[in-house]
Amino acid sequence: MQSPRDLLNAAKADIREVDPKEVAEHLEHYAILDVREPDEYQQGALPGAVHVPRGQLEFSIEGRLPDKNAPIAVYCAGGTRSAFAAKTLQELGYTDVVSVIGGFNKWKDEGLTWEAPRTMTADQRNRYQRHLLLPEVGEAGQMKLLDSKVLLLGAGGLGSPAAIYLAAAGVGTIGIIDMDVVDASNLQRQILHTLDRVGMRKVDSAKAALTAMNPDVVVKTYDTRLSAENILDIIDGYDIIVDGTDNFPTRYLVNDAALIKRIPVVHGSIFRFEGQATVFYPYVGPCYRCMIPEPPPPELAPSCAEAGVLGVLPGIIGSIQAVETIKLLLDIGEPLVGRLLTYDSLEESFRTFKVRRDPNCPACGEHAGEIVIAEYDDLCMPHPVGV
Repeated sequence: MQSPRDLLNAAKADIREVDPKEVAEHLEHYAILDVREPDEYQQGALPGAVHVPRGQLEFSIEGRLPDKNAPIAVYCAGGTRSAFAAKTLQELGYTDVVSVIGGFNKWKDEGLTWEAPRTMTADQRNRYQRHLLLPEVGEAGQMKLLDSKVLLLGAGGLGSPAAIYLAAAGVGTIGIIDMDVVDASNLQRQILHTLDRVGMRKVDSAKAALTAMNPDVVVKTYDTRLSAENILDIIDGYDIIVDGTDNFPTRYLVNDAALIKRIPVVHGSIFRFEGQATVFYPYVGPCYRCMIPEPPPPELAPSCAEAGVLGVLPGIIGSIQAVETIKLLLDIGEPLVGRLLTYDSLEESFRTFKVRRDPNCPACGEHAGEIVIAEYDDLCMPHPVGV
């Protein structure tokens, strides 16, 4: 029967060990893997290290480090667990793995660079554990969400589901602009609000709902009309704008301001039983003016207040907006840039249409002049922000 020392010697015989200084001199060459326990990792780690505790290695590593031909330097506290981990990685098909001699202890003793990693609390790990299991998100992605800032235009039908899911996902700062009050007629579709908050300012009702759901989220409220005078100041500093407005003047205003600030806009709109969503990514895909160069006349653009809307419909489109926002924040998947997704609830069908940038677009085209932020209320009848 082999002793633990025999097993360690056998593992070291099958792997390559390197001195900490060799790794430090070529740090950009390696993917750094920390196989210590979470409490050890929290006390300090190598810069840019991927943390996978030794006990979770076999089942988690392929999601965290999918390239099996990339050079990997594994370390633990003293060099024992990393030796076993390096052997395991080789058995899993990783072709270029080394174990750091002496581990993190020797690394620090030799005065090499390390950092105290920012980590989540135990409560946060429990709250977001389903995200942490996704290789496309993981702890790094969740920390990115917690650091993100998203502005919602409207706390109505589209803004409600988008806000709820973004807050639940842990988007750290959510701004909400809406100058309306909660009305009983809103409750059929605007799920942020409740009967006991009828008469309350919508932004205050939204803040109460979101902070009760997730204390990690900072909710900033703007109880004002979005205008040419304030839009650039309001949107400044946000990573994404989620557009839940229901009128053309505001959409053109938002489009032009977002182009100036180069902030992506996740657009959604609904009407009766139909909805649509897309992403306007400044100077990467088309802008709103590329898709709709001029607004229709007022008589051809009734609001939901005039034509009605199926209550559950904004829940579907608003949720799609939340998905697109998270994809953009995490840089995963294929966002709806240059694609218009339409939904018909009566047919229960989705369709996707390509939308291309217009080279002659007056806002983002090749020869477009300087963008001037102006009011467009004369183009068609205005309605309150949020459907």
